[in-house]
Order: sequence, then C-alpha cells, then structure tokens
Amino acid sequence: MTAQHAAHCVEEAEEVVEDLRAALAKAGITLPSLGLDPVSLAREAPCPLIELGRCSVETARRIAAAVLR
Repeated sequence: MTAQHAAHCVEEAEEVVEDLRAALAKAGITLPSLGLDPVSLAREAPCPLIELGRCSVETARRIAAAVLR
C-alpha cells in the first residue's frame, strides 16, 4: 500500500465519521467516543477502523430504533 493510498483511506474514514456523526445528530443521538480507532492508525500502512465507543442503554435503544425505521 502506498503512502498516498493510506492517506486516502484515512481521509475517507474521517469523512465517514463526520457523515455518521451528522446522521446520528439528526436522529437526536450523540456518541461522544465516535472517531477513528488510534490502534488501526498506528500501522505502517493504516487501515482505519471506526470506533463507535460505549454508550448508555438509552442511547443504544435510540440507535436501534433509528436503524429499524
């Protein structure tokens, strides 16, 4: 994987995080830990994973309801 490809992967993952954050906000849901997983970025050729983080039971219910719509 080239450095340029790796940079593109990270940029794409950052965009997806922002898209997901905006979609969740429209549903009234906030995931404070939403972001890129730092461990997946530490590799020589990063292949970013998105960290959703932990949330309360109520937030999990709201996510489930939003997905089922």
